[in-house]
Amino acid sequence: GVINEDRLGLDTIYVQAKKWQGNIGRPKLMEFVGALKGQKANKGVFITTSKFTNDAIDYVSKVDSNVVLIDGDQLAEFMIDLTSLC
Repeated sequence: GVINEDRLGLDTIYVQAKKWQGNIGRPKLMEFVGALKGQKANKGVFITTSKFTNDAIDYVSKVDSNVVLIDGDQLAEFMIDLTSLC
């Protein structure tokens, strides 16, 4: 998915959210980062209901891109925080 942060379309965030069975490894994040660069996007969010491998987390921390990783535990915390606001 795509989120336009401003009405002029100057800043766009690309989002990938999937329910994965196993942990997300480096190859999936390499594909995502490549897709971001292909779209000339400077921000991305990769959301999974599972976990990220250490290699995947290390890769994202070293790549020159602004990618946020959200795993299943973090997603659950965000959902709990949001429901407590209602």
